[in-house]
Formats: sequence, C-alpha cells, structure tokens
Amino acid sequence: MIHMTTQSTSHAADLEAIRQLVATVEHSQQNKDPEEFLGLFHPDAIWTTAHGKVLIGLDAIAEFTREVLPAAGWDGKVTYEVAHVLFIRPDVAAVKVRQRYLAPGEESEGAPLYVISKQADGRWLLTACQNTGVVAEQRH
Repeated sequence: MIHMTTQSTSHAADLEAIRQLVATVEHSQQNKDPEEFLGLFHPDAIWTTAHGKVLIGLDAIAEFTREVLPAAGWDGKVTYEVAHVLFIRPDVAAVKVRQRYLAPGEESEGAPLYVISKQADGRWLLTACQNTGVVAEQRH
C-alpha cells in the first residue's frame, strides 16, 4: 500500500506513472540494464549512491552506472516498492522506496528517496535521488 500526502483522487494517474517508474527501476536493476535505468533520469539529475558518492548530471550518472550495474553482485534478486509519495507540487513528487536485495543466506535493505519531476510530455523522471542503505539494527 502506498502512503501518500495530499488528495489521492486528483493524483491517481500520476501515482500509477510513479509506480511504473519505480517498477522500471526494479526491472533495470534485476536485469542489470544500464541503458533502461539511465532512460529514467532528467539530464540535470543529481544521484547520491548508498555509499555517498555524489554524481551530478546524466553524464556522471551514466559513467558510474555503466561501470557498476553490469557487475553488481545481487544476481537479479532485488525488489523496489513505493512506500510513500509526497506531491510537493503537481509536477514534483518525493517518493520513498523500499529496496530489498535478496541473496541466499543474506538480505539487505535500502531506503532510497527519489525526487521526481513531471516533464512537459507527461513523463516522470528521476531528478534528485539519494540511495540510502538501512543499517541492520534499524530495520523493523
């Protein structure tokens, strides 16, 4: 279930588009597909990795993603779930995501925050994102 702040009925189509954006992030990560992932970003996006590496602009995000995503060690077992949406404006939303890496004998979790913006063509794009790892003691 998605928790959302503001009027849910007026944002039904946008919520579905946001779910699809997060589902595409999941698909790109499961398939280790940098190009699918990079197609979700605003050209001027900012991305901070779970380890604190700051990437400014699509070129920097692309260079990093093309290097690390194909070699990622999670063997396709990763899930992304929209946990909360806050519409800051009708065309800007903060999206809290539950990210889970599932491997035999170990599981880890992330709590990314995606600030996304709606473009003139109606597409929502990742604009300012922080991918934060969850410390095991803090999980509930």
